[in-house]
Amino acid sequence: MRHVLDLVKPKPETQYVLFSSFADGAEGGRHYDVHRVHNMRHQLSLLAYDKNGQPLTVSYGAPLRLRCENELGFKMVKWIEAIEFVERFDQLGAGQEAIMKTTNFLGTGCRSDGREHGRVSALQ
Repeated sequence: MRHVLDLVKPKPETQYVLFSSFADGAEGGRHYDVHRVHNMRHQLSLLAYDKNGQPLTVSYGAPLRLRCENELGFKMVKWIEAIEFVERFDQLGAGQEAIMKTTNFLGTGCRSDGREHGRVSALQ
């Protein structure tokens, strides 16, 4: 994950990294999780695309899975669709949208929700 941060060079005001999954969330919509940028620089925060030298399978989170060993297991997002670097993230009450200000965006595939982003790079 440190290598991704070095490539993206998030703006200084970026505080969070939001991982969106292809999976559905428990209350509808897409599953996502948010991590602080400084924790994504930790040596135990990584993006897995293979396991034991073989491509990651769907059951283990393909195409990309977050492994953040200093966090609880539910924080390790599987089936990552996109990674967004955001300046602020305010989680509102149930049924309301989260407010985000995206500073950078990386996608593993096509977005289906039509959201626009200032900077798009494909992870290949």
